[in-house]
Amino acid sequence: MKVLSLYETSKDSSRRIEPIQLMERKAKKGRLLSCTIDLNSADKHQTIKGFGCALTESAGYVLSQMKPEQQKELVEACFGKSEKSNRYVFARTHMNSCDFSLENWSCVPEKDETLESFSFERTDKYMTPLLKAATETSGCLTVMVTPWSPPEWMKTNNDMNHGGKLKAEYFELWAKYFVKYLTGLKERGINVGYVSIQNEPEATQIWDSCIWTAEEEGKFAVNCLRPALDKAGFENVKILVWDHNRDNLVIRFNGSMSIPGAEKAIAGAAYHWYTGDQYDHVEEVAKKWPDKDLFFTEGSIEGGSRPGMWYCGERYGHNVINDLNSGCTAWIDWNMLLNIEGGPNHVNNNCDAAILADTEKKEIVYQNSYYYLGHFSRFVEPGSVRLGCTTNGFMTPATVDGRMGNTMESCAFLRPDNKIALVVMNRTEADMLFELNVSDCVKDKNAKKIYTSVVDGSNEENTFVCPPRSIQTYIIEA
Repeated sequence: MKVLSLYETSKDSSRRIEPIQLMERKAKKGRLLSCTIDLNSADKHQTIKGFGCALTESAGYVLSQMKPEQQKELVEACFGKSEKSNRYVFARTHMNSCDFSLENWSCVPEKDETLESFSFERTDKYMTPLLKAATETSGCLTVMVTPWSPPEWMKTNNDMNHGGKLKAEYFELWAKYFVKYLTGLKERGINVGYVSIQNEPEATQIWDSCIWTAEEEGKFAVNCLRPALDKAGFENVKILVWDHNRDNLVIRFNGSMSIPGAEKAIAGAAYHWYTGDQYDHVEEVAKKWPDKDLFFTEGSIEGGSRPGMWYCGERYGHNVINDLNSGCTAWIDWNMLLNIEGGPNHVNNNCDAAILADTEKKEIVYQNSYYYLGHFSRFVEPGSVRLGCTTNGFMTPATVDGRMGNTMESCAFLRPDNKIALVVMNRTEADMLFELNVSDCVKDKNAKKIYTSVVDGSNEENTFVCPPRSIQTYIIEA
């Protein structure tokens, strides 16, 4: 066993996913350990399908305002295959408008129960070019489609905003609407792998929104959407439910799965982060339904952009580590990019994004959240299997509450190339010294040994330093 390479992003340096010599992070003898990281190479869990971001109308609009060479750079930065790209393989997009659109709009704005007037005119303006560019750049992109609201004439409140519900008589027609949208994307060279039934189905928002119960989602999936997709040749498109916060994930998924036929029709659940950590809910669903997907599909720091704020990236790192350690199978960020104010948004619900663009000065700002995400997406390849990995504290001199898990966190994965990717994050203002241990419970339940790495030709104990406010990815020979 040896550490092959180390990549680091840290607040107090210019390093951004930069390879560094391992000797720089070897702990000097005599320094007191902060913690151990115990990695069990035989304790295997879910397979990771990948990472991604959302391609909204706002993102497409902002991209269109940049120079052609900058547009190419931005798409490559997210979906390219180079060492400097985040190598995203998922893209979530919206059917009809969402809050990160320039205004309310739908593909069938006027009442038309035949759907013959279905139009891609608005989608084609800013979204299709971005989706096509991402598809071509990635070569292996999986697109997920989510509606925020049906057209207003299909709803009980005759409004795309402020909640309301889909009228009962339009359930079958709404399933056909999905098919129309997926068919249009396919004709444009964009293949969809997943759909979710509704974005945030318990939220009555001042923007595009629609209310569904868990049982209604289950019945729609079983009786309407799955049959419509299958009939149209979209048998491989998988259906996710919920697509809202972790807090009600367990109740909602159990409710949808209680509908007869749901086991076959529903592939899993999607969720967001806006009500807090609640990772135990993710873990509970993962354990009860191990064959179902659990996709994190939206997380953003609300209230406008935060250029240069380091805690933004740390929030991402904390969520990704804990979601993956709880059973998440794919992790998808919100907007790919926004303008420097965190928009546009048609109800001024501006948010931060991993990439910001000053469309007047034609400048690109890569936020540290972009790099924090890259520590996972660049090195935890699709098909990687999560390994058991725990952080155990010795002393925590820089923490407020004395809990190591709130400040020093880690996760590990066995990649398809048989190398291990270990991600370690330190959110304190002090160096954290950790000793890396590995056990193999399959061979010997009592076995426990320290990884040794060959550094400058000599075997040394694996005691490393994670600097203040930093994230590291270690690539280890398995």
